[in-house]
Amino acid sequence: MPWWRWRGGRGRPRRPVWLNYVPQVRVFAPRPPVSPEPVILLPPELEAMRLVDLEGKTQEEAAKEMKVSRGTVWRLLESGRRKVLTALVEGRPLVIEEGSESSET
Repeated sequence: MPWWRWRGGRGRPRRPVWLNYVPQVRVFAPRPPVSPEPVILLPPELEAMRLVDLEGKTQEEAAKEMKVSRGTVWRLLESGRRKVLTALVEGRPLVIEEGSESSET
């Protein structure tokens, strides 16, 4: 299933990132929450962390499966890991954003 987010601005048009996993639980919250402001985790960040950290694939293998470059996987891993740690350390809710399943290009 492709996922992408349109952002205005200059640069190259966005290409879809292929996801093979849709989480059933989308919110993780500490008890009691220290800060009410949630940390938003994007579906491609979750997919990259799932493939590399949970399934033990290399960044190259994950990139092929997600149909993106290895550099993109590296950036997704860095961003996703930072968000998860921010939520844990600061006691903030972690919310997994709903994926866009639009097929428009």
